[in-house]
Amino acid sequence: MPALDADDVRIFSGRSHPELAADIASYLSIPLDPTYCGTFSNDNLFIQLGASVRGRAVYIVQSLVPPVSDHLIELFMMLDIARSAGAREVHAIIPYFSYARSDKKDAPRISIAARLIADLLKTSGATHVMTMTLHSPQVHGFFSIPTDPLTARPLFVRHFQQMNLDLSKSIVVAPDFGRARSASMFAERLNLPVAIAEKTRLSDTRVSIDASINRQIKGFRHALVIDDEIATGGTMIELCRVLVKNGMETIDVICTHGLFSGNALEKLSAFPEVRMIVTTNTVPIPPEKRVPKLTVLSVAPVFGEAIWRNYRRRSIGDLFTFGRDEEEE
Repeated sequence: MPALDADDVRIFSGRSHPELAADIASYLSIPLDPTYCGTFSNDNLFIQLGASVRGRAVYIVQSLVPPVSDHLIELFMMLDIARSAGAREVHAIIPYFSYARSDKKDAPRISIAARLIADLLKTSGATHVMTMTLHSPQVHGFFSIPTDPLTARPLFVRHFQQMNLDLSKSIVVAPDFGRARSASMFAERLNLPVAIAEKTRLSDTRVSIDASINRQIKGFRHALVIDDEIATGGTMIELCRVLVKNGMETIDVICTHGLFSGNALEKLSAFPEVRMIVTTNTVPIPPEKRVPKLTVLSVAPVFGEAIWRNYRRRSIGDLFTFGRDEEEE
């Protein structure tokens, strides 16, 4: 892959995930330029980009992880700085777009926050957005600027192919109908059948799984359960419990965005049947929180490849969430 013009491209990082930003810059063989952040005595935020952006293509990496509101304001300010300083293009690279969960009006007098944030990104100066695996695909339509929702699916496929596992008694399981299409595409790449659980959410941390899943998994001994994100772990924990109750001997848990709030990781790894928990680094997971069963795959090559192709005006269709990813081989 030919290197980008280091004088024409600038990559900056907010404070949410500088490690991932550095990995993306390394993949592209260009430096990660410095960003200076501080807080005034009145609690106002101060940000300065540490390199000239005039006439250049600027990429700003910021994942919407806690404290989400602080990181959002940082991102808005960095976008505004780049625009007002004369950048030719301003790309918001948002590995985890947390507000994709706020995609509908399901109660009186609430905001469809995903649409609001999409509007504010444009207002702040973004000319293009890259993100990964939106919780609700329709959120893509909330953006009025070009937006690329990328996928980590090839990373997961490659990971399991390289492990050379015996998958003869294996089945891919989606936790709900919203993940059915993505799970089916993952299963297709591994030549496996797919089952779809019917989930009813009882609260933010509790769900119930319909008994219909029992018939779908009959005769299988290994499940690859794949979801877009795991936060409290309520859905995945209940699904693992149901799978084990119905004879599943080993379970591999897979998700793109591993938030793992509270003790979700400990609860999942406590299942003897859970062999591994595979996620990506769209969300930073501190070393002290990691468990032996956890594997973290880097999405830096995916974002790096998408940035390179975008800069070279080449198609990135096979990197999309619902793109055909055969070209990844």
